Amino acid sequence: MTGTLPPPHPGLTDGPVYLDYNATTPVDPRVAEAMAPYLTVFFGNPSSSHPYGAEPGRVLADSRERVAALIGARPPEIVFTSSGSEANLLALRGAVLAAGRPRPHVITQTTEHPAVLETARALERLHGARVTVLPVDGTGLVDPAALAAALTGETVLVSVMAANNETGALQPITELAALAGERGALFHCDAAQAAGKLPLDVRRLGVDLLTVVGHKMYAPKATAALYVREGVRLEPVVYGGGQERGLRAGTENVALAVALGTAARLAVDELADGGAVRAAALRDGLQRRLTEGLPGRVRLNGPAAARLPNTLNVSIDGAVGHELLTACPQLAASTGSACHSGSHEPSPVLTAMGLPAERARGALRLSLGRWSHERDTETAAAALVHAAAALR
Repeated sequence: MTGTLPPPHPGLTDGPVYLDYNATTPVDPRVAEAMAPYLTVFFGNPSSSHPYGAEPGRVLADSRERVAALIGARPPEIVFTSSGSEANLLALRGAVLAAGRPRPHVITQTTEHPAVLETARALERLHGARVTVLPVDGTGLVDPAALAAALTGETVLVSVMAANNETGALQPITELAALAGERGALFHCDAAQAAGKLPLDVRRLGVDLLTVVGHKMYAPKATAALYVREGVRLEPVVYGGGQERGLRAGTENVALAVALGTAARLAVDELADGGAVRAAALRDGLQRRLTEGLPGRVRLNGPAAARLPNTLNVSIDGAVGHELLTACPQLAASTGSACHSGSHEPSPVLTAMGLPAERARGALRLSLGRWSHERDTETAAAALVHAAAALR
């Protein structure tokens, strides 16, 4: 198996087996070490012309280069933001307001992250936008023909995620972006889950806007970036001093930019070292152990091939997801349902894929990462098999 394992993570040594990397990742100690001096010693404003601003200004530019290198962009095309949700807001709101049309048309799809879906609804409510939400098939994928049929001369933006956070389904972004471009619409891709897990190149994808999120790739929370292709006009999300190409005012958080840049560099190295192959092998081994331990009861949710290498979403016949995890305190993972006031509702993602409510409520999302080992998958499979057998 390819891929070099880092030293043990101090945050994972005494807890349950962590299989929730799609929710958030532990901060890599190398990332924390790189950002620390910019919280203490190098405190200056990166826009200052005196010596205290020199090092912050230099490292901010260096971090921009590293994030750009991760996705095949140019450094000036990277805009630092405080979160993926803010980056998505800048992309959608920025494109719609900059278009200057009385009834701009926006297209997205039904299994997008709420940061996109709720922004689209707000644009509809507050700015008169028309929003088309495309359906997905039984594996969670958008049909390019559906997008082609939905595009009109008034479409200003299409927003489709690279990879789904629950199933790992990989959308056909290159084909979808080409269709949007043919009709003169911008294409935004939320790559929060894909960046760092798979090689990405914004030129080959043909996207105009792309979101990268730090806490999905071993940087702290509250650091992210939006790729904005040169020549794309956006209305700013924060007004003020002109930082970040005038799109996101406010003195930059240099330490968090360093964290994102360092995480991007580590991700480039890890991908080159076969990290995606290693993750897929662990994922497939976990699926195999579950299938062998619970013959005829394990159902894969999402595509078998076109999915993230680290993500396994399965339902186990005769079991409910949250009850399974409650019976497995040695595991930390997610279910396919959302709990509201004690009532467990089926995942909107799995429901949109057409899965029955019982199967959706039985779903588990098991996501692996940098510190996952084969012994973790063995422990997880054994615990889930035992719990599923007892619950049935």
